[in-house]
Amino acid sequence: MDKILLILKREYISRVKKKSFLLATFLMPILIGGMYALSIYLSVKDSDEEFLIKVIDESGYVADKIEAKGVAKFEVVKGQVDSIKKNVEEGEGFALLYIPKIDLYDAQGIELYTMQTPGMELESDVDDAVENALEATKMDKLGLRQNTLDSIKTRVSINSKSLSGEASTSGSSKVAMAIGTISGLLIYMFILIYGSQVMRAVMQEKTSKIVEILVSSVKPYQLMMGKILGVALVGLTQFALWMILTFAILSIGPMLMDVDPQVAADAASGMSVAGSAGSKAQALEAMDKLNDVLGEINIPLILGAFLYFFLTGYLFNAALFAMVGSAVDSEADTQQFMMPIMMPVIVSMMMLGPVLKDPGGDLAFWLSMIPFSAPIIMMVRIPFDVPTWQLVLSMLLMIVGFMGTTWMAGRVYRIGILMHGAKVNYKVIFKWMMSKD
Repeated sequence: MDKILLILKREYISRVKKKSFLLATFLMPILIGGMYALSIYLSVKDSDEEFLIKVIDESGYVADKIEAKGVAKFEVVKGQVDSIKKNVEEGEGFALLYIPKIDLYDAQGIELYTMQTPGMELESDVDDAVENALEATKMDKLGLRQNTLDSIKTRVSINSKSLSGEASTSGSSKVAMAIGTISGLLIYMFILIYGSQVMRAVMQEKTSKIVEILVSSVKPYQLMMGKILGVALVGLTQFALWMILTFAILSIGPMLMDVDPQVAADAASGMSVAGSAGSKAQALEAMDKLNDVLGEINIPLILGAFLYFFLTGYLFNAALFAMVGSAVDSEADTQQFMMPIMMPVIVSMMMLGPVLKDPGGDLAFWLSMIPFSAPIIMMVRIPFDVPTWQLVLSMLLMIVGFMGTTWMAGRVYRIGILMHGAKVNYKVIFKWMMSKD
């Protein structure tokens, strides 16, 4: 055990001192914070931007009813379409909205002429403004008032409840889906990035012949475990620093920029600062609901399970990556062996849709029990209140799976790490695995 810790320490210190580690660790939060700051800046900068849309209404349904909407401002004009088009081309307004004689109940043929392709926000605002004008015309013809329709509309917010044993918990499926998907994606990235680092580290020592000196003092199994655990600790350190630095930048950034916290929240959620007061009120209401839902979700359980599957998922796959690194002499030779390791992880990500559709179904259950897919799929299921016995069973099977892959990798590693120039295929690897010498 002392020798494993010694190798772990050497692997950890040598990696965290590298410039590539320091750059990746500190640049990532800065990039995230920079994109966040850019989003806030662009939102504030464009908050007063408006687009003047000239309107020719031959139907008579829209001209008297159309009102400004978001970034779209309207000016009803008279004249020939071609003449107004030329005015727009010369810079008098951003676009021409042409409404021919249309059927009020089947509005077809409305066209928007622009010098440049309009953004999605502007198109949406123009569509909404025309729809509102046509709806107002219909209400006038039917003798209805807007307040009458508003009094008829009914908003219903249904709280979903799930029972787990004796406890009853509630939450939002959308928030649960987001938490589960993000957790699964982070584990997926961690396995691929740091698993491949283990493979390259083993391969570099093998090709440089350093390993021949090392195995004179330590057993190959101890060397392999020290490398796997050392890289895991490097990954955890980097991930923890990313979380701390990102949170610090996102918290302090708006204050340094002297930006209203509400503006920052709007920009972070992708909402337009130029929106109406009503939309902002709805945003605040949505944020309050989100806080209520997050208060009902078992955050400590999710964080604890994430850390557990984060580590066991990496350890399970890192042993296989180390086995491949010990068996080959160059990175080009790894391709044929990487696919069987990568495919289960990739398939797990492809199965997120069916699992999210039915988190308690048979497919989700079995995928969360198989060690190849359990780290990703179980993290997707946990926010949906997985039964305790299923969570415990999945955790135990991950330990069994790690022990199995470690045994396999150790058998191959002890022979492969000292082999040079041998033509390696699956048959040779199986022979090494079964060899007693």
